Amino acid sequence: MLRLHYDVNEHHAVTAFQSASWRRSMLHPYHRLITAEPLCYHAHPMGDQSGQQTVVKSKFRVRDYMTSTVTTLMVDACLLDAAMLIRRTGKRHVPVVSADGKAVGIISDRDVSRLAPSVLSHLSQDEYNKIFEGTSVTQAMTKDPITIHPDAPVQQAVHIMVTKKFSSVLVAESDGKLAGIITVTDLLSLLDRVLATADQV
Repeated sequence: MLRLHYDVNEHHAVTAFQSASWRRSMLHPYHRLITAEPLCYHAHPMGDQSGQQTVVKSKFRVRDYMTSTVTTLMVDACLLDAAMLIRRTGKRHVPVVSADGKAVGIISDRDVSRLAPSVLSHLSQDEYNKIFEGTSVTQAMTKDPITIHPDAPVQQAVHIMVTKKFSSVLVAESDGKLAGIITVTDLLSLLDRVLATADQV
């Protein structure tokens, strides 16, 4: 099977061959779907003396610490595509984009497992895979995910993760096009640098 996925850095479709052996690799069941309200966080505007609005300057901007090279799924992908991609890359969260590169959803390993048939069922591997092939990724993904602008302060990303109990937030431009993803791992990397610098003072 030949599938296309969108590469944020290169802004073009690249192909990923999915071998027959991967079609047998599924994830464990999961019984909860994490949903999010459609919301986009931008850099806070601040009025200046001229009456014009300027963006609050921050030493730590999302774009400087996010992961910009993101492997994504197209909105017309099936659940099998998501399961194999997550299995192959080891990523727990995969953005779902439209044909023009706009972020329309995000799917996690837990979302995939939630729709997987029970391992206790008596389905054959072919029947098992047919269910995955016949289920659209849109049925499992979180639609209209919360996003944050690349120029927003990192603190906003932290606030979203803390208050929403997320482990990652999609980063999107003002036109909705996916720019990257910022994760707890990215933020811990930043914290490590800050603490190391503080220890040297």
